[in-house]
Amino acid sequence: MSSKPVTFTPEGAVCISYPDLISSPLELESSIEKAFGSDPASLGIIVVTGLPPVYPELRERLLKLGYKFSKLDEDVREKCTSPSSRYSFGWSHGKEIMNGKPDFLKGSFYANPVLDSPSVSNEYKTAYPEYYGDNIWPDADESGVEGFEQAFKDLGRFVFKIGCEVAAACQPFAMKHLSDSNMSLSTLISTSQTTKARLLHYFPPSDDGSSPTEDEPIDSWCGFHLDHSLLTGLCSAMYLREREMGIGPAAVSSLSPSSGLYIRTRGGDLTKVAIPADCLAFQTGEALEIATGGKLRATPHCVRVGASADACKVSRETFALFMQPNIDQQLSPDITFGQFSKRVFDEHYNF
Repeated sequence: MSSKPVTFTPEGAVCISYPDLISSPLELESSIEKAFGSDPASLGIIVVTGLPPVYPELRERLLKLGYKFSKLDEDVREKCTSPSSRYSFGWSHGKEIMNGKPDFLKGSFYANPVLDSPSVSNEYKTAYPEYYGDNIWPDADESGVEGFEQAFKDLGRFVFKIGCEVAAACQPFAMKHLSDSNMSLSTLISTSQTTKARLLHYFPPSDDGSSPTEDEPIDSWCGFHLDHSLLTGLCSAMYLREREMGIGPAAVSSLSPSSGLYIRTRGGDLTKVAIPADCLAFQTGEALEIATGGKLRATPHCVRVGASADACKVSRETFALFMQPNIDQQLSPDITFGQFSKRVFDEHYNF
């Protein structure tokens, strides 16, 4: 079977169209290999274009609600926290360790958009509260964030559906590298109860009147890291500029041309990647790297603020969906996903 020609975004990220993903996934193997393979220029990310027309509305609705949630009184936000899960359900701010210190630059709202309560044993719930807990939502009538739960689930399930289709298209390429040839990426993801979505609000980077400069660190808004999923679905970020009290924020293009997501290629080069607002992107995580014995590597990435006089007024809103197996899934003969993820949580939530 012939493969479709490989196409790219201006920055070099591989693109595939959603119609092709649905109608002829086996013809995308060249594109998937170029995106996720070992070529030094490979970015470890693929952009899906031509999505169903409902997507932009789902994205905009939830990202704006994420902004509004971040503006709620602290006591209201704290009602949506879960210390027992290491803040892996509901609201989390300043709890994650990034670059060796608590991260106050972003706030996150975590939930499983596929199911509200996992059907696993109490033993598993006790041992793995980071995954096998119940979702937490703001009150349905909470002023300013009405419809939050449904908006979160609608976008999360949309990304999950596309992600399962991407995983199925990746299977022929991944099979060449998986340590267990019977492992099916789409089955591991679609049957998992550990799916986790993260609604992210990047607070304006400075409230003291100073502005970032061109020589700021490249990971000034979010430090370099690897996701520990099999695949991560990413929405395009939305930048919102605060306006006068009582007037909603205004969407702006970005803080500066240097703002946004940066990825290290397989060869170590640093590349800024822009995800178009009407597209989704999917990148590889550490669980897939382990399951392939290091042949399909996780994607190192970070977020930069960018120099701008408006920095103290502009926030960044985005949404990520982490698709991964159940905790008892063997990633390699030596480690399960549960054992691996505990190690990651211990590194980033050591309190």
